[in-house]
Amino acid sequence: MMAHGPMDRPRGNTLWRSVKAVLWSFLGIRQNRASHEDMSSLNPVHIIVVALVALGLFVGALVALVHWVVG
Repeated sequence: MMAHGPMDRPRGNTLWRSVKAVLWSFLGIRQNRASHEDMSSLNPVHIIVVALVALGLFVGALVALVHWVVG
């Protein structure tokens, strides 16, 4: 029987992990070890799509906030 280490465990939902990685990167706080683990295991296409959606939501929220304050 083989020993199972942390790298042998099946990964969870990679889309959810991509969302968490992008949100942590927006905040600018991320552990170095976790960042390297994400880079080696996450799909770059998921990261790009999630980042673009998050950026659109952030810009939309800022525009709504400005319209609310000015109006």
